[in-house]
Formats: sequence, C-alpha cells, structure tokens
Amino acid sequence: MKTLTQSITVKNGNTHQGNTNNPWYLYLLENKLGHIYTGITTDPTRRIAQHRGELKGGAKALKGKSPLIFRAVFEVADKTQAAKLEYAVKQMSRPQKDLIIRKGQLNDLLCVKSVFED
Repeated sequence: MKTLTQSITVKNGNTHQGNTNNPWYLYLLENKLGHIYTGITTDPTRRIAQHRGELKGGAKALKGKSPLIFRAVFEVADKTQAAKLEYAVKQMSRPQKDLIIRKGQLNDLLCVKSVFED
C-alpha cells in the first residue's frame, strides 16, 4: 500500500518539478474549439503529449479537445518567473493573447515554439 508521501507524481515525474539545470517554459496551446490554454513546464514536448492523452498526466480542461497545437512557447529563467508570467497571461483577454501569439513576443521574451513543433 502506498503511503501519503508516495504519489503518482513522485513515481512518474511531476510536470512542475524542475531540475535547476533545466529551463522553464510558458506555453500557449490552442484546442480544436479555438480556445487558448496557458501552462508552464520544464519539457514542452512531454507536456503536450500528456495533454493529448499520449502520456499520463494531462490537464482535465483539455481532455477530448485535440488536436492541440502550440501557438507560442517562451523560455523563462526559473519556475518563479514562469508562474508569475502564467498568472499574468491567464488574466489577459483573448485579443491580448492573440497579439502575443502574432508578435511571437511576451515582454522581452521571444517565442521558441519552432523548437517544439512536430
């Protein structure tokens, strides 16, 4: 029997558990309904596979809403900055998010989406 300290994330790896050597990424996905989903991770390739249901651990909000496409991915310095940016983007209106996607820029960060495209 598992103890309280043993969880699925401990066993299989936590999406939000960063190695200090790995950069953090803020990403914006678009689902089949045209909705934008914003999240953070240390591994965008793994995370989109999770969201698509190819791996365990995707967000419930995206279940059954494939295809999912990266619209923007930004490399950030650390988890703290990633979390702050994620919160800020989630507070934005759709036109503001569309502008970020169109420009490929968020503040002084440039989009690195092409590195993670299929």
